Amino acid sequence: MKEAMPVLTAGAGLHETLALLTSQLRPDANHKEDMVFLKDVFSERSLGYLMKIHEKLRQYERQSPTPVLHSASSLADDVAEELQSGPMSTEEKELLLLLTSPHLKAVLSVHDTVAQKNFDPVLPPLPDDLEDELEEESVKIVRLVKNKEPLGATIRRDETTGAVTVARIMRGGAADRSGLVHVGDELREVNGVSVIHKRPDEISQLLSQSQGSITLKIIPAIKEEDRLKESKVYVRALFDYIPLEDKATPCQEAGLPFKRGDILQVVTQDDGTWWQAKRVGDSNLRAGLIPSKQFQERRLAYRMKMGTLPNPKSPKKPVYDQGCDKEDCDCEGYFNGQYIAGLRRSFRLSRKDRQGSSGEGSDPGDPDFLTYEEVTRYQQRPNERPRLVVLIGSLGARINELKQRVIAENPHRFAVAVPHTTRPKKPHEKEGVEYHFVTKQQFDADALNNKFIEHGEYKENQYGTSIEAIRSVQAKNKMCVVDVQPEALKRLRTAEFKPYVIFVKPRVPESRRRRSAATSPGGGDHGRITDEDLQEMRQSAIQIDQQYGHLVDHILIKEDSASACAELRGILERLERESFWVPVCWVRT
Repeated sequence: MKEAMPVLTAGAGLHETLALLTSQLRPDANHKEDMVFLKDVFSERSLGYLMKIHEKLRQYERQSPTPVLHSASSLADDVAEELQSGPMSTEEKELLLLLTSPHLKAVLSVHDTVAQKNFDPVLPPLPDDLEDELEEESVKIVRLVKNKEPLGATIRRDETTGAVTVARIMRGGAADRSGLVHVGDELREVNGVSVIHKRPDEISQLLSQSQGSITLKIIPAIKEEDRLKESKVYVRALFDYIPLEDKATPCQEAGLPFKRGDILQVVTQDDGTWWQAKRVGDSNLRAGLIPSKQFQERRLAYRMKMGTLPNPKSPKKPVYDQGCDKEDCDCEGYFNGQYIAGLRRSFRLSRKDRQGSSGEGSDPGDPDFLTYEEVTRYQQRPNERPRLVVLIGSLGARINELKQRVIAENPHRFAVAVPHTTRPKKPHEKEGVEYHFVTKQQFDADALNNKFIEHGEYKENQYGTSIEAIRSVQAKNKMCVVDVQPEALKRLRTAEFKPYVIFVKPRVPESRRRRSAATSPGGGDHGRITDEDLQEMRQSAIQIDQQYGHLVDHILIKEDSASACAELRGILERLERESFWVPVCWVRT
């Protein structure tokens, strides 16, 4: 028989309702845990007390009682004084003890406050020994609440006046969120301790040691210098930065560490030496200090002048993926006895005869310091030509094989740029399919007019990849995939092509003994590889990363051909539908 719920009386309070509900809860087979939880919650004594307070407040609102007396505290003090004026009985002593107890005095004080409706805060009086120079100045008392996070402000001492002022406010920090502290404010006291004669590092230590509530006595700046709206400038970092290793930073704890390739939002550039920035995608909303572009360039120039800046030179021996060394070979081939992928033709092999287009590379006398590159989001529109995809590879990457496999899977969407050559056409070859066949005079003229992104000579024949060959592929609304030497990247990084650069490097084991089979990294059983060969491959990847890593959008670690092909295919598909960070000059009209 099902038990009926009891009927509540009209005057039943909320706490009575909860108590009755608790008694009616019964464990259920399907919701036993929920019932136990609800019973524990409703049986909690503190919840009952809260409900009683809630009912009393509701009763007070309905009745709106008028206070009998507005100064109960004064009356209690008068009674206590009267009791102490003569001999007291036991009851009088007990009454005196009650009237002077801290709890009752607090209750009476609250009663008087409510009765008088005096809810405005009372500021403490100014100290008697206030400095004379402050009489004509506006003093602001600021109380901030911070946990273990930094205050989010840096200070400096004015060299002229000697005053300690706020140098910068870190966006998103406790000081910034309060809106009460501004750049230029003069700091006089921290938690009642004068900082007038303290050094900035002593003040910083005092601020960092303060936990919970922190009270500042401040003379507001005449002009606030941080009224500018948050900047929307985004940059790609072209170097690694570790604030704890930077002795020049004004506050190492306020520095923002980042790695090359990170996208940073620069929120303020008010300081010409130290910018404030956030890492895009970082859950930390507080901005940090980073060296400005101008300051970082000056530091690098000084280091170069002093000879302490590493200046890696191009090695005499090629460090990138090579082509085959067989005459007119159209396939993968051997290099120094190892089976390594090459370009579709052999013109890359004669490195001493290879030439690049003018403007390629940087002038040694005009160093291009790597600091930041301003970027923005870009997504290909339906009416735009597809982006150019550029593959570069370290020794053993076999990027040509990778490129050809992806294109063979979908030749209607992807294609290669057909190279030019001065070699005579063979019977089975067609113009514009294997090569564009031209005379030596025409080839030399095109090279002189910078029409090739790279070109070279092999066995008295010229080979080159032209800009027009890339444009021809894009004109067919196909994505052009080229594999070039790293030196050609600067020639291709233009708003016209908007190249997406992929650095392919093989996964190289620590030693030959760790390989399941002594084969080349790309697969295939075309020759044994020694530990010296593996070391060359590692060094090749390191050198390319050091010299050209700042131009790379994605690093593809080639474990095997199948997985690398799938990863490359996924990248090409995302380029057509997703947005990516590109240099801002590529999209400005």
